[in-house]
Amino acid sequence: MIHNKYWQAFFALSPIIILFIMMLGYFVFLFSVLSNIPELEQARNEPPELFVQWIGSFFIVIFLVILLSVASLVFFIVHAVQNPNLKQGNMLLLWILLFIFVGGLGELIYWLVEIVSKRSENDQLE
Repeated sequence: MIHNKYWQAFFALSPIIILFIMMLGYFVFLFSVLSNIPELEQARNEPPELFVQWIGSFFIVIFLVILLSVASLVFFIVHAVQNPNLKQGNMLLLWILLFIFVGGLGELIYWLVEIVSKRSENDQLE
């Protein structure tokens, strides 16, 4: 699974794509709340059903994004540890710190620099 092109691309691209989808969902939620201000003002003691439904679905999506981000982090740390090209110097430590502090963007950069570019170099050598 670690060396499968599909899973490498999935775990590299999905945190970034889901971040943009989540931002889009947030703006849709915000627009729906702002467009229903009269309904919100009328229901002073209890929140309207639409608001509660959006909040519930938003938390479910946040939970799924957190799970996907952690899975992506673990996947790329395991891949970096098993990568024989990172044994010289401190490159392994650098990549792992990049994964931890930069998150999905660091994993995307690792995928492009260490996997895709090396894969094309190996294809040209053969």
